[in-house]
Amino acid sequence: MSDAGVTPRAPAAASQARRPGPGGARGASAIDISKRDLTLDLARVFCVLLVVVIHLLMVGVGFGADGQVEVSRPLESQWWFAPVTWAGQIMPLFFVVGGFASITAWRSLTRRGGTASDYVRNRVLRLAQPALPLFVFYVVVIGGARLAGIEPQLVDLAVEGAASPLWFLAAYTLCQALVPLMVSWHSRAPKATLAVLFAGAVAVDALRYSTGIDTIGLANLFFVWLLVQQIGFFYADGWFDARRWYVLVAIPILAYASLVPLTVWGPYSDDMLTNLNPPTVPLIALAVAQACILRLLRPALARLMNTHAARAVVFLVGTRLMTIYLWHLPVILILSGIALLVPYASPEPASLAWWWTRPIMFLLVMAGVFGLSFLVGRWEAPREVEPTPPPAVVAIATVLAFLPPFAVMEYFMDLPIAVGGSILLGVSILLLGRWKSRTGRRAPAGSRSSAVSS
Repeated sequence: MSDAGVTPRAPAAASQARRPGPGGARGASAIDISKRDLTLDLARVFCVLLVVVIHLLMVGVGFGADGQVEVSRPLESQWWFAPVTWAGQIMPLFFVVGGFASITAWRSLTRRGGTASDYVRNRVLRLAQPALPLFVFYVVVIGGARLAGIEPQLVDLAVEGAASPLWFLAAYTLCQALVPLMVSWHSRAPKATLAVLFAGAVAVDALRYSTGIDTIGLANLFFVWLLVQQIGFFYADGWFDARRWYVLVAIPILAYASLVPLTVWGPYSDDMLTNLNPPTVPLIALAVAQACILRLLRPALARLMNTHAARAVVFLVGTRLMTIYLWHLPVILILSGIALLVPYASPEPASLAWWWTRPIMFLLVMAGVFGLSFLVGRWEAPREVEPTPPPAVVAIATVLAFLPPFAVMEYFMDLPIAVGGSILLGVSILLLGRWKSRTGRRAPAGSRSSAVSS
């Protein structure tokens, strides 16, 4: 999630970015920000912060009538919640921006002589490294709670909710692992690739809803998210730049209009969060609409990013995006639990006082996450790595990194998954980051750090 954006006219302008030399992390991270499209950095930060806000409104911790601690979901109980998700479900936009960053990074790497293994290794490390301390954290929390005799049902409820955002790591790892292949298809037949992915997404949903077997929908981790990533490829190639403003207005109108029959007469929920896992066709409509809206807003966002204040906020938050995303829910629950111990600090969830305290809670959560970043943020920071392992090793390590978040997405976090995930992620990181080359070959320029901005 720390992929950096470059200018949308990627093939020409991206090549002007300062090339990192072989001298290590310092050279690898020397990127000329004058060539970056900072509006994409802003979009990425906005997406993550909005996720934090939504989760803050969805988690209510208080005492029940029996005096026991209860966890509720105040936001979802509001009558207006489902319609708001049509605008608030912004994960498609994150994958669009990720697609932009991916294709520009891949093209930059190949110009420097990098390989598909170099690319996949670097991207998987970016995702696996920050996830490892979180899985270890859950081992300690769940194991400690059992030893302390805390009610298992309450612990399970809290942990399952706090670990739910890990689905993103499974989906994004899959997309990143296939970037070299998908860019190749995009270069040869961009429209046909979109058509095949869309047909696959529709077929998966049709089979899923006709049979009632939700597990079938997992195939759309491939079709839906890869299609949304391909939209980011089009954004990087300037397709949206070439459209006139009224076309960029008409497309989102049609995309949102298509959600009406899909949710009213079709099998899909009008709650776009429900349509997230497994991913469904409505997310494709949201992705198209959000990409157009981002392009329409680009002039205004560019002016905003010309201010020192906006750049400072975006770069400050941007260096901690994975930490914020992975740790914000545990911090929300911890702070909510502490508030229960302070008189009058924990209003009844969904009450007027509770809603009014959310801005204060947001600031406290962000302060808590930023404080935590000094402990776990090093796993998100650039670091030196050895030469890229053979493709087979990279493939095995990628699968090992994919399995833990996928298991959480399917079965929810528990002690066996936390322990197993810690082991698998640790092995994956060791395989990818500590491979010794018998030939003494150096890592390709730009591949020596696992968090190099591209």
